[in-house]
Amino acid sequence: MRLAPTRPDPSRAPSTDGLTQAGLVPATLHEIYAGSGGDGASALGFAALASLRFTAERPLLWFRRLTSRASPYGPGLTELGLDPGRILFVAAPDERALLRAGADAAHCAGVGAILIEAEGKFPLYDLTASRRLRLAAAHSGVTILLVRAGAAPIPSAAETRWEVAAAASPVVEAGAPGPPAFAVRLLRRRGGPAGMEMRLEWNREQARFREAPLSGALFPLSAGGPAADRAALFA
Repeated sequence: MRLAPTRPDPSRAPSTDGLTQAGLVPATLHEIYAGSGGDGASALGFAALASLRFTAERPLLWFRRLTSRASPYGPGLTELGLDPGRILFVAAPDERALLRAGADAAHCAGVGAILIEAEGKFPLYDLTASRRLRLAAAHSGVTILLVRAGAAPIPSAAETRWEVAAAASPVVEAGAPGPPAFAVRLLRRRGGPAGMEMRLEWNREQARFREAPLSGALFPLSAGGPAADRAALFA
């Protein structure tokens, strides 16, 4: 897939908040790492929800491997405030095809955001590959969110690198779990300070994150968690 290069659209800039101030800005590459082996769904959920900051009325392209164990669950995405009709899932046969498809799509300004899902070893993703993705994003104005689970951070050209884990969520009526919550840590930011930690809750009605209290019941965003019937990402 080869798409014509285009120029950035300044109107895509998200509203200013803590994430924006920490460097989660449009038209570049961001990395999101799962905090532990059980936080893969939380990292993916955070990335998918964060993509709404950049998509507006444009589609989200979600790239993943054919060998991925679970499939995104439409009703769960809808419950979180995501529109499955605006998400195009692309299954790549191997790592090389995954990177190539993501880089090609990043040249198209008609795309709102790109989510690349990578689990475990990803040897072809190195400093050179990340630089290509970042340059394509800067040229077109498309934001790329690369999610890694079961992997340790490596040197890259990404604008920011985040670590995401399930966090505590407040209990609501009848003892039900509250909105999805995330423990987010900024591991690296190009040309800026890192180390910022936030506990964020997702507000579906406003389609944005807000600072979360430190107490509450654990509500991991995964198919096996207590909110599986309410807002699971995966079937």
